[in-house]
Amino acid sequence: MSVNGKKVLHMDRNSYYGGESASITPLEDLYKRFNIPGSPPASMGRGRDWNVDLIPKFLMANGQLVKMLLYTEVTRYLDFKVTEGSFVYKGGKIYKVPSTEAEALASSLMGLFEKRRFRKFLVYVANFDENDPRTFEGVDPKKTTMRDVYKKFDLGQDVIDFTGHALALYRTDDYLDQPCQETINRIKLYSESLARYGKSPYLYPLYGLGELPQGFARLSAIYGGTYMLNKPIEEIVIENGKVVGVKSEGEVARCKQLICDPSYVPDRVTKVGLVIRVICILNHPIKNTNDANSCQIIIPQNQVNRKSDIYVCMISSAHNVAAQGKYIAIASTTVETGDPEREIKPALDLLEPIEQKFVSISDLFAPTDLGTESQIFISRTYDATTHFETTCDDIKDIYKRMMGSEFDFEEMKRKKNDIYGEQEQQ
Repeated sequence: MSVNGKKVLHMDRNSYYGGESASITPLEDLYKRFNIPGSPPASMGRGRDWNVDLIPKFLMANGQLVKMLLYTEVTRYLDFKVTEGSFVYKGGKIYKVPSTEAEALASSLMGLFEKRRFRKFLVYVANFDENDPRTFEGVDPKKTTMRDVYKKFDLGQDVIDFTGHALALYRTDDYLDQPCQETINRIKLYSESLARYGKSPYLYPLYGLGELPQGFARLSAIYGGTYMLNKPIEEIVIENGKVVGVKSEGEVARCKQLICDPSYVPDRVTKVGLVIRVICILNHPIKNTNDANSCQIIIPQNQVNRKSDIYVCMISSAHNVAAQGKYIAIASTTVETGDPEREIKPALDLLEPIEQKFVSISDLFAPTDLGTESQIFISRTYDATTHFETTCDDIKDIYKRMMGSEFDFEEMKRKKNDIYGEQEQQ
C-alpha cells in the first residue's frame, strides 16, 4: 500500500512484529506464553539463542511470497537457507518426496512399473502449457478432472496420495473432482521451486519468520509508512456504516480504510474451523531424514484415515532459531474430532523422544463480508498448511477488494529513482 502511494499507519497491540505469526524470543517468553511452570532447563542453552515461530511456514522458492520479496527488494533485509528435504509418510514410514524424473526412478515409494508411469506423468506436467493446446494430449484443462488425469496415466492410490498432497500440496482430496489445470500448475510450481536450489522447494529465513513482517515494515517506512507497537486498540470508530478511525489511548487516528486480523473485530468474523499446532523441542534430527537440519514431512490424510493432512516443519540451530544441537519441530493439522491431541499423534510419534512440547489449539476465522460497505478489510486466520501460498492468495484478495484492481507484481518493483533509506542518510 505504501509503495502505491497510500498513507499507511500500522498499529499493533503487541510489543513485537508479526501478530499471531511472530517468532518468540527468548525461550523463557515461550514457556510463559504456554503457562509452563519454571524456567527452561540449562540443557536448552541460552534463552536468547531461540526464535520460535508460533505458526510454522516455509516459502516456496518460486512462489508468490518470494516474488513479492524480490520485487520489493525486502530481500535486502533477510537471509534465507534452503530446507534440506521434503518427505512423505506412507505405511508408518517416511520417504523422500520424488519430484524429478531421476528421483522418481530411484524412489523406494513405488514399484518398477509404477515408476515408469509416474515418470511419464512428470514429463507431461513439465511440458504442459495452458496456452499451447498441443501439450494437452487430449486433456481439457478447464474441464477434465484430476481424477481422470491420474486414470489416463494409470497411477495407483499411493502415488495419487503423494502427488496431490506432497507435490500439489492440497490438504484434502476435494481437488480430485475439480478441473485439473490448478493441480498441474501447483505441481509445476513445486518442480520449478525445487529446480532453483536442488535440495527441496522450500526456503526459510534465518532468525525465524518474525523477520518477514520486520522486512516489510522497513519497506513501508521508506515509503512514508508509520509503525506503532504496544498500541492497545480501544475502538474502531464507525460513522454511517463506514470506518472513519481507530481509537487508542484516548486518541483517534482517522482513516478511510482499515485492514486488520480477526482478533480486532470479533463481531465481523465467523469461525470456520480449528487448528492444532504442537511445537516440539528435540535434541536430535528426525529419524529417516538423513540427519537433515531442516525438513518438511507431509502425512497424507488417507494414510491415517483422516479428511485433512498432518504437517511437520523442522528447523534447527543452522537457522539461528535454536541453541546449538537443538531442533524445533512443529506439527500442525486441521482439527476434525473432539480429541485434537490424538489426531496429531502420528506426527509426534515420528519425533520421539521429545524434550518439551507446547500445544496450542486455535480457532480459524474468516470475514463475514467483503468490507466493501464498511471499508474494513479482514484477513483470514493462518491455516494449517506449511507454506505461504494460501496466505498470499488472501493478501491479493484483500488488495483487490480495497483497490478495485488485481494485485500486479510488476507494480511492486521499486522505481529506479526511489529513495532508499541508505542513500537518504548519505
